[in-house]
Amino acid sequence: MAYQTIKYDVADQILTITLNRPDKLNAFNATMMTELIAAFDQADADDNVRAIIVTGEGRAFCAGADLSSGADTFDRDAKRGPVKRTASGDVDYSDPNIRDGGGQVTLRIFKCLKPVIAAVNGPAVGIGVTMQLPMDIRIASDTARFGFVFSQRGIVPEAASSWFLPRLVGISQALEWCYSGRVFPAQEALAGRLVSKVVPPDQLLPTARELARSFIEKTAPVSVALIRQMMWRMLGADDPMEAHKVDSRGIYARGRSDDVKEGVMSFLEKRPAQFKNKVSTDMPSYFPWWDERGYK
Repeated sequence: MAYQTIKYDVADQILTITLNRPDKLNAFNATMMTELIAAFDQADADDNVRAIIVTGEGRAFCAGADLSSGADTFDRDAKRGPVKRTASGDVDYSDPNIRDGGGQVTLRIFKCLKPVIAAVNGPAVGIGVTMQLPMDIRIASDTARFGFVFSQRGIVPEAASSWFLPRLVGISQALEWCYSGRVFPAQEALAGRLVSKVVPPDQLLPTARELARSFIEKTAPVSVALIRQMMWRMLGADDPMEAHKVDSRGIYARGRSDDVKEGVMSFLEKRPAQFKNKVSTDMPSYFPWWDERGYK
């Protein structure tokens, strides 16, 4: 697929998605939304992609929503046409045109079957930071800056960030950043556990690639895909028994797989494992287990 607002490059089983509107500081628009979702669809379907890095072209990661529409930027009726109304004239909030575009991106990233690393090369505000929250690990350049600026624009946090952010940094830190809407430096993001590491700009992508390689070498792709979804989905579980149910299915299903036989025998024979099960064709029959609970 040809992309207009992102770059899609695969090398050594690592996909690098680069937000690519540098003249606009990689500001997010409807095309970027559609292309990011398509890129993650493409990545999940490609067994040659084992890990994903997301970064920005030029001096910014993403400056947030493209505000070139001025006062109508966040007005859904003005941008997409009038939404549906009920017989009483109230807004019909089931209208798909009401859906937040950033949230559609983060929900797609949440469902991804490959590890995702954010390599934050510069300013990341609004959707520029909230799109990172469902990514597994965030590494920042020491020139990066972050801002949950919604209160200063008169709107609310989007991209499902009210679910993701408190789980990552704690409720008090999440509220402090969102109440003030201020922009803060990479070292504060590190102290607040938003990012796991801050490095010089020239070390950002090498650090991210080294981390991605550690997810690829010696590991079984299907196991990594299951681990990612197990960890994220259990953040919302109300009892450890939910984890036990899924763990038990995983141990049973994977315990009978060729991958597990290879993993055990390669260890005993002191040789590198050659895992052959593929994410595209060999996910266990109970996956995706959360469909049973009525959500996807």
